[in-house]
Amino acid sequence: MKNPMSIQRKDQSTNQRKKANKRGKRAEWLAAFSLRLKGYRIVARGMRTKSGEIDIIARKGDLVAVVEVKYRNSIDDALNAVDNRSQLRIANAANIWLSAQRDYDKLSLRFDIIAVLPGKWPKHFVGAF
Repeated sequence: MKNPMSIQRKDQSTNQRKKANKRGKRAEWLAAFSLRLKGYRIVARGMRTKSGEIDIIARKGDLVAVVEVKYRNSIDDALNAVDNRSQLRIANAANIWLSAQRDYDKLSLRFDIIAVLPGKWPKHFVGAF
């Protein structure tokens, strides 16, 4: 017989993951909306490659912005959440995406972070890494 406390803890952690996932999806939607208002065209959201996932790929002319979205309580927490390992994973995934584009030789690539804080408009860090 399973321990009722371990089942309850598992249910709580599952609920926490679901809430975090929902917050993350809302943050990505808000980040994409803010990019559209700045004149970007959203090319992909939640794009998965063998190297990892890219939250948002946005274009403005020949510029491709690969955007990592972080929902945190502070800007510092959001920026620090994108560590060197994350940056490498995102860069590898971006290169896979870029190599599949017909006009890849004309495109310039930039890596941005959008920090979404509770009750605040998203803060866009251009060329964050």
